[in-house]
Amino acid sequence: MTLLDDLGIPVLAAPMAGGPTTPELVVAAAAAGGLGVLAAGYRTAEALAEQVAAVRQTTGTFGVNLFAPNPVPVERDAYDTYRDRIRHDAERFEVDVPAEPREDDDAWQAKLDLLVADPVPLVSFTFGLPSDRDIDRLRKVGTTTAQTVTSAQEARAAEQAGVDLLVVQAPAAGGHSGTLTPEHVPVDRPLPGLVAEIAATSRKPIVAAGGIMTTANVASALDAGALAVAVGTALLLSPEAGTSAAHRAALLGPDRGSTLMTRAFSGRPARAIPNRFLASHHGGAPSGYPAIHHLTSPIRKAAGAAGDPDYVNLWAGTGYRSIRERPAADTFADLTSGL
Repeated sequence: MTLLDDLGIPVLAAPMAGGPTTPELVVAAAAAGGLGVLAAGYRTAEALAEQVAAVRQTTGTFGVNLFAPNPVPVERDAYDTYRDRIRHDAERFEVDVPAEPREDDDAWQAKLDLLVADPVPLVSFTFGLPSDRDIDRLRKVGTTTAQTVTSAQEARAAEQAGVDLLVVQAPAAGGHSGTLTPEHVPVDRPLPGLVAEIAATSRKPIVAAGGIMTTANVASALDAGALAVAVGTALLLSPEAGTSAAHRAALLGPDRGSTLMTRAFSGRPARAIPNRFLASHHGGAPSGYPAIHHLTSPIRKAAGAAGDPDYVNLWAGTGYRSIRERPAADTFADLTSGL
């Protein structure tokens, strides 16, 4: 028996850092019979504690996702060149961009310590693979652990590290790829095939993620060997989501074309809807996370405050054109209808 076996529906609300995932969205997932996962990325440990407390007022069925350290230091010349490249965008919004690269680990230790002291049912990791010791600390307090993987090789490493579940993410997923080798852009491949490949050799239960927009997508992932699926893009227009006004405007506006896997916003591969910033800088963005994320952050924040979708990261999966503006409960019901 696993945490997944106790769910009423085999659907998780994927963690979407930067605003879209809210306590309300996590609670909505639990109310529908699934499980929601808070996004700890870019939050302080104190802010995470507040969100955990807010969810606990309504449900005990939820998880937390952490960015596990896996830095890709940026080359200084590449950083300076990209800073000069985006300077005119900063001037547009009357903001400055950092002269010095900022490298950090997203307060990893503080958040880990919080979740050991105040355990939650599920903790998942993305970007990096934690140490055996860190995974064991969480498991000893009764927490189920999960690792985002994008290949069979990563799945083997996660299994050896001792996690309980695998979140198998296909390149169709919106936002950042969970790849453990972010210096390489993941090779595009369908989710069912990736799940089937990993399920054939792994003993760990699988949650499938990436491009889940319909009941048929859910059924294909389950048939391939997953016990559940995780959805993110499909929930971006729900009233419970904290999706910014600029992001919502882009999703509801004219078709902007197919999504791209880009480093332009963060220095790490991530799937986004095209806009002016991406069109101008996609080809010139260096590899380097989190330094490039911090470099572009002032522009993105100012553009978001101004409601300008052309200079913010419009994270979305390949199926974003089929998103509907409706309560999360309706999306969960549609995804599981007839299963």
